[in-house]
Amino acid sequence: MISLASFLLVLATAPSTTHGLAPLDTALLIAKASAADTAASDSIASDSHVSRAGTPMSVFAPSLLSERLTSEDTTVHKRRRAVVMSDAAILRLRIHRYASYTVIPLFALQAIAGNQLLQADNGGVERPGWAKSAHSFGAAAIGTVFAVNTITGVWSLYDQRANTDGRTRRWVHSILMLASDAGFTWTGIKLADDAKRSSSSRDDHRNLAYVSIGTALVGYGIMYFGNR
Repeated sequence: MISLASFLLVLATAPSTTHGLAPLDTALLIAKASAADTAASDSIASDSHVSRAGTPMSVFAPSLLSERLTSEDTTVHKRRRAVVMSDAAILRLRIHRYASYTVIPLFALQAIAGNQLLQADNGGVERPGWAKSAHSFGAAAIGTVFAVNTITGVWSLYDQRANTDGRTRRWVHSILMLASDAGFTWTGIKLADDAKRSSSSRDDHRNLAYVSIGTALVGYGIMYFGNR
């Protein structure tokens, strides 16, 4: 009995083995939990900062792309107006082009033959027969070519009145060729007869012929090289 009572007494006075939390342990756990929450919030703030730092690339890039597409879509591109030419107009233009290829050889023939006639008249000698024939043939051929090209050229100018591409070139060519027409007409009709009677008229005939040839060559070159 005494031993049993002693055992019970010892058991009652022994320290409790219950796993309770002392006030110190509770404070420690609360501090650890607070530190964990702080670290988690710092991590979230860091992630948020990184995502905000990357925001301009995801926000402004589509904005710039949309602005570029908008500027390209709103750009007004002027379209060329199509000009339809009839078969007759194309035929007249082809005749005009092929006839113009003969003017340079005819100009060379007239210059050579006319110079021979001028020297013979100024020297008081007989005119060479070939020079007279060549000069007469050349004058008739130039008159025919220029008559054909004047008609087809003015007609083609009217056919292409709505075509803005090369309009200035066509008008400059036409004005120069019409001026050359007038010079050759005056040279052949008026000055040719006067050239048989006086040397000054022969000089005028030659000079105006050369001016008309030069004007025609300039107009010819504008279209020949301008259409390439």
